[in-house]
Amino acid sequence: MSTTAVPATQGRLAFPSNFWWGAATAAYQIEGAVDTDGRTPSIWDTFAAQPGRIDGGDTGATSTGHYRRYREDVRLMAELGLSAYRFSVAWPRIRPAGGAGVNAAGLDFYDRLVDELLAGGVRPVATLYHWDLPQELEDAGGWTNRDTALRFADYAAAVAGRLGDRVAMWNTLNEPWCSAFLGYGTGGHAPGRRGHVGALTATHHLLLAHGLGVAALRAANVAGQVSVALNAGAVRPLTSSAEDADAARRIDGLLNRIFFDPILRGVYPADTIEDTRDLTDWHFVHPGDLPVIAAPLDAICVNYYQPDLVSAAPAGRLDHGTPYPTAQAVQFHPTPGPVTHMGWSVDPTGLRDLLLRIRTDYGDRPIYVTENGAAYDDHVEPDGAVDDPERIGYLRGHLAAVHEAITAGVDLRGYFVWSLLDNFEWAFGFSRRFGLIHVDYATLARTVKASGRWYARAIADNAIDEPRTGDQRAESA
Repeated sequence: MSTTAVPATQGRLAFPSNFWWGAATAAYQIEGAVDTDGRTPSIWDTFAAQPGRIDGGDTGATSTGHYRRYREDVRLMAELGLSAYRFSVAWPRIRPAGGAGVNAAGLDFYDRLVDELLAGGVRPVATLYHWDLPQELEDAGGWTNRDTALRFADYAAAVAGRLGDRVAMWNTLNEPWCSAFLGYGTGGHAPGRRGHVGALTATHHLLLAHGLGVAALRAANVAGQVSVALNAGAVRPLTSSAEDADAARRIDGLLNRIFFDPILRGVYPADTIEDTRDLTDWHFVHPGDLPVIAAPLDAICVNYYQPDLVSAAPAGRLDHGTPYPTAQAVQFHPTPGPVTHMGWSVDPTGLRDLLLRIRTDYGDRPIYVTENGAAYDDHVEPDGAVDDPERIGYLRGHLAAVHEAITAGVDLRGYFVWSLLDNFEWAFGFSRRFGLIHVDYATLARTVKASGRWYARAIADNAIDEPRTGDQRAESA
């Protein structure tokens, strides 16, 4: 595959041949049908049913109805010209109650989906774990229980046995930082547990599950690439002071290196271990775990939304609600410039810097951006159109950052917009819209937004218009 981008000419940025133009979703966010065909509850079903957990009391019980409307959605993907679609497999559909049995009806659904994608000329990219742990496994300790990693390997083997000949790429996990630090640290995500020791324990068991999952996929001789999707970011100090630099180092260790280092180097970062020594002795790391976690991958996948700007907190001002263990004395600051409906900074330079940093620190390796996108307050106009110029600017700016990284030598092979469809946005429920395609949640009608049409043109051209020189953030607003 050619991985050298064509230089900018006449205001256009061309991408490598065979570049993967994709979009991404997750099972609980779009499928609905949570009690259909043998599926049993996940931690998100349980969490969403608890009053006050989700904005508006929303749940994923119906969501976009993708479970029954997947053929319509694949037709829309083909119309957009997507060359790849990243979906997740719902663990509770495959192994109901987290047990040893395999639910044939659950596998049948993903079998049909993969065949439909291939018939539409769209590469299937499967994520095995996008946060929907079977509730019965959570009842037994969830990701703080080492046995959950073993159950994940069994589940991965079952899915690989059915789909392994046709899936183009596998992500073992999606964003383990969120699963561990938000699910078991702050309690803001399912299963809603709080505690920094639990977050670190869950981190290791998720990483162990990744390594065991890689082994299961290799044992099944899957045809596609094997990877993992990490939510990573550029962590920047507010000032050049030693105190702010140390704050950035601490957060970088707990956001980025705590995952990249074990997976790509077979070690945990020594400074992060030392930073958390008063909290835990890391007894949950057993001899032989790290070589399992560091099993060779075909690519590394990253999800990027915004950079982090941090400093040492003023004396006496501690953040006791931080998801980062032992980082109570770190203060986060907004990055100057526009923000999305999530309140997240729009800064494509963070994506460029992240991609360059991975190459510098971990060597040349194939990389995919498996999530990048923005929520805006979209509305259907009287003429039926959904105009979202802010999202178009966001995508243009971030694709320009991807192009810049490729030109600098990063082996970046694909880009996936989050998300294909408006969907259930976790604790925000249906109040945030990320999709290229608008979903009317009352009727489940789909409408391609202006950004979807813009993305389709970029795919057809394998190129985008170059943002205004020196004003990428403004162009992204």
